[in-house]
Amino acid sequence: MNRWGMTIPLYDRSLAESRELVAELSDLGYTDAWSAEVSGNDGFVPLALAAEWAPELRLGTAIVPVSTRGPGLLAMSAATLADLAPERFVLGIGASSPAIVERWNAGEFTKPYGRTRDTLRFLKRAMTGEKVTERYETFEVKGFRLDRAPKVPPKIVLAALRPRMLHLAAEESDGAITNWLSPQDVRQVRAEIGPETELIARLFVCVSEDAEKVRELGRRMLAAYLTVPVYAAFHEWLGRGEVLRPMWDAWAAGDRRAALKAIPDEVVDELIVHGDAATCRARVREYVANGLTTPVLAPIPGGEVPIPQAVRDLAPGAP
Repeated sequence: MNRWGMTIPLYDRSLAESRELVAELSDLGYTDAWSAEVSGNDGFVPLALAAEWAPELRLGTAIVPVSTRGPGLLAMSAATLADLAPERFVLGIGASSPAIVERWNAGEFTKPYGRTRDTLRFLKRAMTGEKVTERYETFEVKGFRLDRAPKVPPKIVLAALRPRMLHLAAEESDGAITNWLSPQDVRQVRAEIGPETELIARLFVCVSEDAEKVRELGRRMLAAYLTVPVYAAFHEWLGRGEVLRPMWDAWAAGDRRAALKAIPDEVVDELIVHGDAATCRARVREYVANGLTTPVLAPIPGGEVPIPQAVRDLAPGAP
């Protein structure tokens, strides 16, 4: 089955204002709704509401960090969603970033690979209803058992950007989630996880034929993300180190204006889907043709087309 996902809530509205559009997604041809968790909505509440609003959709978190909740609380939240949407909920977890974990949530961003691996292994056991007492490398759990384990344990997928985490996702989880890549980059990621592992990616889309306006918006988004060490390392691995180094150097020097100017047009065009709706849909299909299992569209404001109309125009069966 070809999957075609949408990010919820939409960027132009609150969760409370999203009900009508979310309820329409399956009729438009969307198969999935995926939340995110940065500094807006949490990852679980939008999906709890969508479980009622759109009972046909698969629901996923992309992602919730493994270091902003304790392992037991994360298991409880996931079990609740799995109970609300049996066989439709996918738990996406990942290491996140120092800013989110430490500066915003007073946590510790240490051993991100190990913490993600250990959390995955704990959750797989906890979701079965097993009583877990285990000393992992990065934390210890003593006698945790879900009072209400889900009848069907949810699939668990990992945020993974480079080979080590991608291999963990392929070997021990149900799929990999990636972000900020081009259709051509999908082939490099797919080569690390093999042909059978589900590969999910959020694709930022702006339905606009004003390329210069989109590039201006895109540079701000890219600078915010690609200066984060994990994303910088990802794009080094993908082969963009040389073209992005002027941006990284200017950012490190505190010159934000120069950093934005240093991002070439071609990098924005590679990493942000833009154009009229038909062009955008064709671009998304390039990702799928190169090995992306589940594109998760994230329409961004700034185009000539209002986001509700963009959601309809970007649907897989749109004319």
